[in-house]
Amino acid sequence: MSESSAKPSLLVLSSTYPRWPGDTEPGFVHELSRRLTTNFDVTVLAPHAQGSSRREILDGVSIVRFRYFLSSMETLVNEGGIISNLRQHPWKFILIPFFLAGLWLAIRRLIRSQQIDVIHAHWLIPQGIAASWQPGSSSGRIPFLVTSHGADLFALKGKGVAMLQRVVINKAAAVTVVSHTMLERLSKIGADTSKVRVVSMGVDLTGMFTPSAEFERSTTEILFVGRLVEKKGLRHLIDALPTILKQHPHVHLKIIGSGPDQEQLTDRVTKLGLTSKVIFIGALRNDELPYHYRQAAVFAAPFVVADSGDQEGLGLVLVEAMGCGCPIVTTTVPAVNDLVHNEETGLIVPMGDAPALAVAICRILNDRSMAVLLGKRAREFAVRHYDWRVKAETYTGILKSIKRSHSYVRIVNRED
Repeated sequence: MSESSAKPSLLVLSSTYPRWPGDTEPGFVHELSRRLTTNFDVTVLAPHAQGSSRREILDGVSIVRFRYFLSSMETLVNEGGIISNLRQHPWKFILIPFFLAGLWLAIRRLIRSQQIDVIHAHWLIPQGIAASWQPGSSSGRIPFLVTSHGADLFALKGKGVAMLQRVVINKAAAVTVVSHTMLERLSKIGADTSKVRVVSMGVDLTGMFTPSAEFERSTTEILFVGRLVEKKGLRHLIDALPTILKQHPHVHLKIIGSGPDQEQLTDRVTKLGLTSKVIFIGALRNDELPYHYRQAAVFAAPFVVADSGDQEGLGLVLVEAMGCGCPIVTTTVPAVNDLVHNEETGLIVPMGDAPALAVAICRILNDRSMAVLLGKRAREFAVRHYDWRVKAETYTGILKSIKRSHSYVRIVNRED
């Protein structure tokens, strides 16, 4: 703990983080980190990207970005994430050893230059491994919490990977995963789940993602929000559109997001003759999204399990839509079970089933009273379980606990 502050110091490790204010990269790690500043002096260590500052303070969070290659080639983590980037651009595998070395050296410098009381590592690999190494620590091991968000469990496979995951979990003082499906996955790889707790990230459901009486909901707009990668399942939604148009010829699909699959998805739209019915908006800032959720007739999240095994860890876009009272259609990807109760807070169809998607979307378009009821129930459920206020309090409690103990804590397998 620093002399100038009564608050303990927290080091957050993350590969996904906004590159600058207003960036469209996923911001959930920053949203949690800034809410932890009430109780901690928070420093975030994230990768540098071209155009980003090496050091800055944003919303009370001190951000340090480490270099790992030529600035113009520091592209391993953005626009789809590490795994998607490696699949789309195999040459980026050469960046991995430089990335790991840069991360290791940056942690070493931070630990040697300031007193770190506790670490929060986001993702088991590579941040969890780095927290386990703790280069530069000379005053004993710093207790750390590691949070798995999904890709580090589902997309990374093999006996060697499972061994690394178990090592990280064994060395961590506490572990969180963002859905019960992920807890089951840890059990299958033989990890010690006695210290694992299901605590998802949150959404601002009181100040940002809220319903608004000022907006009249469309009767013809289908909305998709997410990275344009395989596990989001957008291809199946595009395939469902011709069937939907037979019943609702004035419908259009609005796609918000960017990613490595954009070109092939655009080609598919053209091939199906849907260019006048599909709008690619691109990625938007978080504060720009509520308008679209409030306006859409239905929000579609057609998640699938990718060929690699990667799948949603939770799906916070569902929570955002629910917060705005937008009726949702999603699929049977296991993590959805934590969020959506079929026929109560949304409609669930088999994943990868375009005809079933079309039927469910048409049900909502055909029945306004059902759509309103689904949206209302979804909003109520989301506020009770997924508002940032609730989640930040839970993470604060875990971090305070492991800081006090400086030893492993055993946490029951349940969601608060």
